[in-house]
Amino acid sequence: MLSMKKLLKNRTLIGALCIVLSLVICFGLTPLFNSAMTAQTEITRVKSDIKKGEIISSDKLETITVGSHNLPANLITEKEEIAGKYALADLQKGDYVLYTKLSDTALAEFEYLSTLDGTKQAMSVTIKSFAAGLSGKLEAGDIVTLIASDYGDRRETYIPSELKYVYVLAVTAGSGNDKEYANDSGNSEDEERELPSTITVLVHPTQAELLADLEAKGRVHAALVYRGDKAQAQKFLNVQDKHIQGVQQDISAPAISDELQGGNAE
Repeated sequence: MLSMKKLLKNRTLIGALCIVLSLVICFGLTPLFNSAMTAQTEITRVKSDIKKGEIISSDKLETITVGSHNLPANLITEKEEIAGKYALADLQKGDYVLYTKLSDTALAEFEYLSTLDGTKQAMSVTIKSFAAGLSGKLEAGDIVTLIASDYGDRRETYIPSELKYVYVLAVTAGSGNDKEYANDSGNSEDEERELPSTITVLVHPTQAELLADLEAKGRVHAALVYRGDKAQAQKFLNVQDKHIQGVQQDISAPAISDELQGGNAE
């Protein structure tokens, strides 16, 4: 009899706690969640299409009110911060404008060659097959791994540690036109579909020497590693630079895979 009373008492206590908890959720947490979900903010978005390299005028922008939940962290909300800047990529009607898509200075074809400071070099590598160049999907700014195949007398395939993370400066068709500017020169439909024949990469002299050897004695395949935020891309390049420094100093170079494990690239 005593145990039955104790059981009923425990059930009553648990039931009361459940009721209190449900009231806290209904009248406390739920309104806060709904408020966060329905919060509104003003942002600026593209009103009409903008071409890469075009200076952005105010009449091609519009201010709208949207939900503030889940907006990109690098979103530009003020029209004054966008107007007068240059587009780094094609922007379509309705697109949000991110800081990574704007430039303070006008774009110029082959401008990437004017940024060389003597520490690194620009070098082109032949894409000897459709698959070797990622089926025409590579773009400037990509981080790629360059893989050697059919190399030497033994026709070996391997990934040189010096070419694990390489920055793509340009992807160029046989006509000499970079992919990024193929649509700006009034090309015909056939010319616009022309496949890339080379990729131009940013390399140290040590990497350039190795690439020249691979080009002469085998084939080079490009595997996409990363495409996106410039700061994150630089982390891959920092790891590769550290490895190259180890090779040049003839010391035990750091393991590249370990450097990036857990997102700890410097």
